[in-house]
Amino acid sequence: MIRDPIQTLAIIQLICFSVVLKMTTPLVECIPNFSEARRPEVVEAIVEAVKSVPAVTLLDQHSDDDHNRTVLTFVGPPVDVEEAAYRAISTAAELINLDEHEGEHPRVGATDVVPFVPISKITMQACIEIARRLGQRVGDELGIPVYLYEEAAAKPERRNLEVIRRGGYETLKEEIGTEPTRNPDFGPLKVGPAGATVIGARHPLIAYNVYLNSDDVDIAKKIAKSVRHSSGGLRYVKALGLSVEGLAQVSMNLTNYRGTPIARVVETIRSEAARYGVNVKHSELVGLIPQEALIETARWYLQLDQFEPDQILESRMAAAQKNIEEHTPTPTASSGEFLNALASNTPAPGGGSASAYSAAMGAALVSMVARLTIGKQKYNQVEELMKAVILRSEELRSELTKAVEDDAVAFFAILDAFMLPKETSENKAERSEQVEKATFGAAKVPLVVARRAIEVMELANQVVQNGNLNAITDGAVGGTLARAAITGAGYNVRINLSSVKDQTTADSMLSELRAIESRANKIDGKIRRHLVERGGLSLE
Repeated sequence: MIRDPIQTLAIIQLICFSVVLKMTTPLVECIPNFSEARRPEVVEAIVEAVKSVPAVTLLDQHSDDDHNRTVLTFVGPPVDVEEAAYRAISTAAELINLDEHEGEHPRVGATDVVPFVPISKITMQACIEIARRLGQRVGDELGIPVYLYEEAAAKPERRNLEVIRRGGYETLKEEIGTEPTRNPDFGPLKVGPAGATVIGARHPLIAYNVYLNSDDVDIAKKIAKSVRHSSGGLRYVKALGLSVEGLAQVSMNLTNYRGTPIARVVETIRSEAARYGVNVKHSELVGLIPQEALIETARWYLQLDQFEPDQILESRMAAAQKNIEEHTPTPTASSGEFLNALASNTPAPGGGSASAYSAAMGAALVSMVARLTIGKQKYNQVEELMKAVILRSEELRSELTKAVEDDAVAFFAILDAFMLPKETSENKAERSEQVEKATFGAAKVPLVVARRAIEVMELANQVVQNGNLNAITDGAVGGTLARAAITGAGYNVRINLSSVKDQTTADSMLSELRAIESRANKIDGKIRRHLVERGGLSLE
């Protein structure tokens, strides 16, 4: 809220000093809400879980003792943000017991809500897939009921968060499994002490709270009703009246700041407050706010009718910087960096990482062909199949991308084991045990890559058989890359198992590998037949 020229100037300063991000890779934002604020050690553990994923950047952390709620905002590449969200949900489930939780804010889970927001070079559809993939993983691996909401909602009536959260944790615990309308999209039909988690994809939202110079929460509730869209108020405004820090608070989510600007919301609240003889004391943001929303607020309060965003100094500087970058050669990003590391004189990353990367590329091509098929009238009959393909291929791409690093880590674990002391018989026994363990670890990673790669081949066969005919060879290339990954992974499995002592376990792993290789040959034959029969290609 802006009460005087000093605050207006503060907003202008915030605009002028805002950071302009150079976004050349896909970026997704995640804003999970956790039902804890009063135990700093728990909040810190959740924060550390997010930070444990190197490519993710924590942008903001906001805790409110009265709400007993913490909101984190982090951003990064899609795969990494998805993993960070999972780790945070897992940590919260271990440390938060909703049977002991009290707070002003409605909630159904230790991790209450997890929205994904497209930021740069990523579509809403991709965020929907992230939400659904994470939802299934949380339900399957953590045993937490998961509900999908907003753009990711599997049922129209669940788009609105308040519908899912009706009655809170206590009511959900009683109704889940008995009321079909309360059954989750993923996970068990029962609620444990971690509650349920609501996961979705949405457009940017502004969490904005206005405090009144009164402790009368009834006034806040009346004002919230007057501005809340569902009660006949302002479009794109969700509002509650709460008691926070001894003051009456109008707590809001502004779901479309373009449709209903912040200034309009503030002035409506100011007008309604005057009816009850109170004033606006101050306001706060929970998390972050888009720069555009601040620009429009400043334009409204300063009455800058002719103002254009590019009049901001930093906007002009960003344009100049972009021009410089366009005319300055720059090194190739991420993939180039990996290839440079692969070509260097260090033993890792090596063939195992390259195999995982090859399979990940195959999964990416499968996703591409499936996406090129969805929405085409000609392929209506296979649309649901293609959606399922995308969900699994993106899971595989995530797992295989992680395996690129896992393989290098496994290699260095062997080196570490060989560096252990061997002066005494006890040292030698311990060293031998650790070398054996690390060697098996180095064999298991490529075996996992082979398992995932054969799934990629199966999905590639599906898109070549049923997908968009114009992209049929792209699907085949995806299958070929996965087949190459199986071959490469097989070399690494065999070389590592050749030196282990436990030949019973080694033989079991080799047997599985041979079965995968046999399946790969059969799938490769199917893909080639589809290319001939559907695509009319001559493979002679």
